[in-house]
Amino acid sequence: MNHRVTLTITSLLTILLVAFHLTDDIVRGFEAGGPSTMIGVIAMAVWLYGTLVLIERRSGHVIILLFSILASGIPYIHMTGAGAVGGRIANSSGMFFWVWTLLALGVTSIFSVLLSARGLWSWKSSDRRTAESR
Repeated sequence: MNHRVTLTITSLLTILLVAFHLTDDIVRGFEAGGPSTMIGVIAMAVWLYGTLVLIERRSGHVIILLFSILASGIPYIHMTGAGAVGGRIANSSGMFFWVWTLLALGVTSIFSVLLSARGLWSWKSSDRRTAESR
């Protein structure tokens, strides 16, 4: 399978999981949900633009890489107790989807980091080959 197709799919899945997670945080009262939520919406829109429109360019891979790195920190931050969650949430009833979303988000975001870094590396090596052939 083409690595750009795989990167697009994993990036879209990660964006979806971030949206689910942000929604769940707002519903459960972990996030305020006011106008500050627009920061997350704008960030996801830029990430989506990089994924769907700029995937054939380096800038798309850079956008995906940066946002995927940020998204991979979300599970770590929550599970270590920052933001008043950690073990308390994982042990409470009715939190399966919230915890599952964190775990799936961690997997897809790290996979997107690896794929976007691989894509950037292949561009670097193809540029080097092009320069050498001149």
